[in-house]
Amino acid sequence: MLHEDITRLMIDKGYVRTLRQQEELPLLRDHLLRLDHESRHDRFNGFMDDSFIERYAARCADDGTIIIAYVEDGVVRGAAELHPPDQSPDALPEIAFSVEASVRRQGVGSILFKRLVLEARWKGYRALRITTGAQNHAMRALASKFGAHLVFRHGESSGTIDLKQQPQAEFTKLAITAPADAARAMIQFNRAYWKLFLGMYGWGRTA
Repeated sequence: MLHEDITRLMIDKGYVRTLRQQEELPLLRDHLLRLDHESRHDRFNGFMDDSFIERYAARCADDGTIIIAYVEDGVVRGAAELHPPDQSPDALPEIAFSVEASVRRQGVGSILFKRLVLEARWKGYRALRITTGAQNHAMRALASKFGAHLVFRHGESSGTIDLKQQPQAEFTKLAITAPADAARAMIQFNRAYWKLFLGMYGWGRTA
């Protein structure tokens, strides 16, 4: 992982962090199962039933796929997937994204994309492959924003992103900001914990 789990990037009510593979599998699975019909079709370039999604999430937990998630109230509402290059016929790591309707148009997709690119660079990847449905206009626009040159073929759009051409300054700022937000989150947690602890024993009460 790029950072420890406590590394969090706050976005309004939620934050972004990397999921642990096995023990947090249900978070990814439940997120994918919550996708509405259109979002599920866009994510998998066709409608997939619940059993397929459960098998897919289980495979992601076992094959080294990195999941960067947007979390609100302990629930994953968006996910960026970085799949290992050995699963791709051209030996390029493949990426995929999904965002629930309730958190769209809030910049979640862009933040997930940036964190995923940062993670890919950390692992030494030079390029990424992205494949999306031809009707997934939001993802096509997001991919183009990050320099992907998509080609339409067999009902889907696919292309590559050259990581060497991504602007360094923006991602460096992102890497620096996340630990600062994590520290603030930990401070807030500690304050809440001690307030609760002292209150249980009446030490925090005033006469």
